[in-house]
Amino acid sequence: MGLILKNLTMVFLSLSISLLMITSSRAATFDITNRCGFTVWAAASPGGGRRLESGQSWQINVAPGTVQARIWGRTNCNFDGSGQGQCQTGDCNGRLECQGYGRAPNTLAEFALNQPNNLDFVDISLVDGFNIPMEFSPITNVCRNLRCTAPINDQCPNELRTPGGCNNPCTVFGGNQYCCTNGPGTCGPTPFSRFFKERCPDAYSYPQDDPTSLFTCPAGTNYRVVFCP
Repeated sequence: MGLILKNLTMVFLSLSISLLMITSSRAATFDITNRCGFTVWAAASPGGGRRLESGQSWQINVAPGTVQARIWGRTNCNFDGSGQGQCQTGDCNGRLECQGYGRAPNTLAEFALNQPNNLDFVDISLVDGFNIPMEFSPITNVCRNLRCTAPINDQCPNELRTPGGCNNPCTVFGGNQYCCTNGPGTCGPTPFSRFFKERCPDAYSYPQDDPTSLFTCPAGTNYRVVFCP
């Protein structure tokens, strides 16, 4: 009887591990919703792009193991019937269906799926500046909800102001002072990064802001990204 129980236990553990691997290795679903009072052209890398009127949603699936991925919103866009055009903020090479990253300023939801220790790494980043308020959160309550909803465009420092958004200092000034390069020297918080951090404490305010801005969720989590939550 003991041998049977032992074998059954081994089978159960094997099935549990197999189910965990299946759960953590499936594609993650991202529900992207526009709650702004204006049209947003959602963009995802990987994923492409979609025009979202107020209240509309778009769902994408992202393969496990995907890294350096991001979702953002574009504003004041004009595309022709072939999907070619231009956006005031977040433009991605003049295409409705994005291939690659967008042009600053753009509020970013960034993620890397199924990383070491069976975790997803997630963040909201203002390293490329800000254009639209954003929520980035799990569909179920398994990890932290991230939000950046402050009126940053209205309060933006004059040096960073740009039509439709608030720029980042690397776009405006460049240089290692703002951690814009990988060259020698040191960099840290500046008055500009503190401006962003004070208004959105959960968000990256400059490239070396990992300790207070990078979060984890269990691999296999599904997410929502909401513009103007």
